[in-house]
Order: sequence, then structure tokens, then C-alpha cells
Amino acid sequence: MDTVIAPMRGTVVLISVGQGDQVAEGQQLVVLESMKMEHVVAAPAAGRVGEIAVTVGETVRRDQVLLTVEPGVVTEAAQQPEQGTGDGIRRDLAEVLARRAAGLDANRPEAVERRHRDGRRTARENVDDLCDPGTFVEYGALAVAAQRQRRSMAELVAKTPADGMVAGVAEINGRESVVVAYDATVLAGTQGYYNHAKKDRMFELAARRELPVVLFAEGGGGRPGDTDVQSVALLDAPAFSLFARLSGRVPLVGVAAGRCFAGNAALLGCCDVIIATAGATIGMGGPAMIEGGGLGVVAPEDVGPMSVQVPNGVVDIPVADEAEAVRVAKQYLSYFGGAADEWSIVDQDRLRAAVPANRVRAYDVREVIDLIADAGSVLELRAGFGQGIHTALVRVEGRPMGLIANNPGHLGGAIDRDAADKAARFMQLCDSHGLPIVSLCDTPGFMVGPESEKTATVRHFSRLFVIGANLTVPVCAVVLRKAYGLGAMAMFGGGSKIPCATVAWPTAEFGAMGLEGAVKLGFRRELEAIADPVRRNETLEQMVALAYERGKALNAASMFEVDDVIDPAATRGWIAAALPKRVARGTRPNVDTW
Repeated sequence: MDTVIAPMRGTVVLISVGQGDQVAEGQQLVVLESMKMEHVVAAPAAGRVGEIAVTVGETVRRDQVLLTVEPGVVTEAAQQPEQGTGDGIRRDLAEVLARRAAGLDANRPEAVERRHRDGRRTARENVDDLCDPGTFVEYGALAVAAQRQRRSMAELVAKTPADGMVAGVAEINGRESVVVAYDATVLAGTQGYYNHAKKDRMFELAARRELPVVLFAEGGGGRPGDTDVQSVALLDAPAFSLFARLSGRVPLVGVAAGRCFAGNAALLGCCDVIIATAGATIGMGGPAMIEGGGLGVVAPEDVGPMSVQVPNGVVDIPVADEAEAVRVAKQYLSYFGGAADEWSIVDQDRLRAAVPANRVRAYDVREVIDLIADAGSVLELRAGFGQGIHTALVRVEGRPMGLIANNPGHLGGAIDRDAADKAARFMQLCDSHGLPIVSLCDTPGFMVGPESEKTATVRHFSRLFVIGANLTVPVCAVVLRKAYGLGAMAMFGGGSKIPCATVAWPTAEFGAMGLEGAVKLGFRRELEAIADPVRRNETLEQMVALAYERGKALNAASMFEVDDVIDPAATRGWIAAALPKRVARGTRPNVDTW
């Protein structure tokens, strides 16, 4: 006979068997309550219940005998399973699973069909495409809008799943990341009370674990319809500050599709890079806010369309649709995940003819960039803005780097205000995330003149010097052709001895300013003294030729103003050797939004 004893002091709240009942091993016999918790006392072995020594309501001491069990073969199990749903799932679990399923695309066919009819994807489709398969763990999936005072819970569950935001952690390219996606099918993707709280949670998590963040920002900004909130204006919401603090600490990627207004646009503008689809519109105020401010009635598509936001520099990478946006977002993040194991190159001898022998002939510097970088590794940012300088993320021998290059096809390569701003911010981006910088120099200098000065170039140009002087990542400079004056110094980060290496191609030429201008300015009196205009022009050409001879790359190298004049085909080798294989992340506190 087995004696079943109390494992603790407690009160008998349930006796599940009677004398003579058959019980299976592990079957519930008695339930004791101790410290407001119920504890099951189970059968130590299969058999038949003997004497029951206690009653319901009785307080028992530890080791007191509760009942006895005579061991034996059980012919019929007496234990009844806990009541469930009929398919083996407990009711409490079934309730959770049903609530979770209610917010999935499979159970929202009308909302999904509307998105697909408009040629767009759902928030969950974008998240699934972005994240490595099976890695997404969702936070706040069971949240609903803070509108219990105006809607039933059943309606909130059906109409406001996840309070309009899909958020969680996942692996992207094998690296842990945070994903936050506004769901435009839920209350127009507006910023509700609980999805604000979800953002706070995710942004704090990203800061604590130093995780990149991808933000799908489609939506209409603040939501006025939340009734369960004791707040006047919710101006104490910390989400914007929390997100802005991530700038410079972790990569921030923003994706805009459809309408992106007000608070959604403010978060988008904090991102390192903004990727936007062809039909997107981005504005700090949507049509309702514009009309409410007495500024007239406008259509959503007229507020910040891509025809405005690409050339003005708001959008870094325009794409056709959300599928391409996700692909580009994954590519962008890949540069911050370390070196690639495999890479290939094209014929480097082609670099020898990349710059025309005619020193005043324009050429496409993008072809030079594509030749120097690993095949297929170039991702250009802000291509439609500041066209005097190209900025791109690239790889060389698998190692991720940032690259800036003057564009001789725009203003002869002169650096204007927008180009300076574009390059300055890009250098900050690289510095913050530990990407070394390759600078391809071909510039006659800063753009000057009365019209240029109207754009506040004194301030904008100086950004290049301030940021260049404070870079913590290494720079390798390659002079393709012109390296004149302050503009060239800015491309070097402040001077030709600032980079880890400054090398020149045989086509390079150096000067304190443009050679023709330097001759005209420096020898004005001598030239004016020549009365014959033909002879004066011939003399000028001779002086320019002499100036060019003095400023050519070989002469500059002979005076050690640059480290070497190289075969263009050897450029990749110089870059790989000059830039250290491991570069620490910079200490810059943030990346300018502009």
C-alpha cells in the first residue's frame, strides 16, 4: 500500500477521486491551496484508491497522510482530460491563438484585396519579405486601438489589429534587427496611443542591443480618435526623441510607400537613408493639416511627390515598388554587416582609358566607380540631388566602404552648395558606422560667383572641412584628373596628407586654382602689355602649357605632395593596402538629417 502525503502545509480545496477508484500514475488525487496557489498531489503509481484520510476544507500539515493507493494494474483510466476545444488545445491557449490569428493577412481578406488592387503589399508581406525566414518575433501583436469607449472589443480586434503597427525583432541578412511597420489598412496607418508605446519599446530595445532599425513609414501621422487616453495633445510622447537618439549609433532605414505625412514623415526624416516608391508622397503635413491651417485644399498626391522629393534630396533611393524597396533595404544593411566572403571584379585595364586624354573632355565618373568597386556592389545614394558629387556604398575585395566622387559632367566637377551638403552628410554616415572612405577627386574647386554666394556657400562649403577634420574613419584619395584649390582639399578631408594615402593617376593635374585662371590672374600685367591680341593669346597658351607641366601629377609626386602616381589598373590594390581591414565605429553622436 502506497501512502500519499501532503508535500506542504495547506488547505484541501479538492479531492478528485473516491475510495475504490482506479487511478493512473501521475493522475490528480488532491488539490491543496497554500499561499494562494493551488498545488496538485498526484498518484505515485497506478492502482486503486484505499482510505481517504482528509476532507475538503481541512488544513493539513506537511507530511500528513492524505490517502492511500494500492498498487496494481489499471484496467480503465479514471483521469479525465482538462476541458479544451475538442482538438486537444486548452481554451485559454485557443483564445490567444484566435486573437493572434485575427490580425493576420489570411483573416483580413478585404483589407488585403484593397492593397493588392492598388498594386501595393500589406505591412506583413513587407516584413516577411525583409526578414530571414522564420526569424521574425512580433511584439505587441495583441494590442488594439485605445478606443474602448467608442467601439466594442470585438470590433477593435477585427478592425484595429496590433493597433496599426507590425513590430518586432528578426534577422536580416543574418544580423539581428528591429522592424517597425505601420499598417495602412488599420486607421490609415496613423500613430495611435498603443503603437506609440510599441515604438518606444522597440526603439529602446534597439538602443540597448545596438540593433539596426528598418521603418516602414506609410501613414497619416497623429490619430485624433483614441478616446481611452488621459492626454491633451500627447506632446510628451517619447518616440521621436528615442528614435532620433539612435542616429549615428545604429543604421536606420526608412521606407515610404503610399502616403507618409506628419509624425510618420518626421520619423522617416530621422533615418540615415530614405527609400521611396514611385507613387509615394511625403510631407510634414497632410491634406487635412494643410486645409486646417488655412492653406487651401490639396490632393494627397500633390503633397511631396517623388518629382519633388528626389531632386530636393529628401529621398536617397527612389524605387519602383515595395518589393524593390525591400531588396534595396537589405542591400543597404549588408554594408554594415562586415566583409563579403565572395566577390569578383571586371578587367582593371579598362581604367587606363576611363579618363580621356583630352584634359577638357567630360566623362562619366560612374563608369570609374563601377570598375573600381567589386562587381555589382555599388549602391548610389541621393543620385538625383547634388549632382556635382556622387556618393555610394561599395565594396573593394569584399570590404564595405563609402565612396565620394566629383562629377565632371556637372559644372565641370565644381562643388556647389548641394554637392557639398550631400558629401558632408555622407561622410558623417560613413564615420558613424565605421566605413572607410574612398575619395575620387576631379574638381576645379568650389563653385564661385555672385549667384553661388546667394546660396550661402561660405557656410555650406565649410561643412566639408569641419566634418573632414573630425573623421575617425580612414580615407584613401585618388586624383583622377583635376585637383584644384580648396575644393580638392575638401575632397581630401582637409589636405592631401590627411588621407591614409593620396595617389594620382597620370591624367591628374594640381593647382591652387584652375590653370587658365591662375595664369590670367598671376600674369595679368604681362599679358595686358602685349598689344597684338593674336600674340597675347599665343603667349597665354604657352603659359598655360607651362603651368600644366608644373602641375602635372609626376611633378607633384616629385615634390611629395602626393604619395605616388599609379597605373590606374592598380587603384584597387592601393585602396586595399591603404585602408585597414578593421575599422572601429566612429564616435560621432549623430548623422545630420541633411
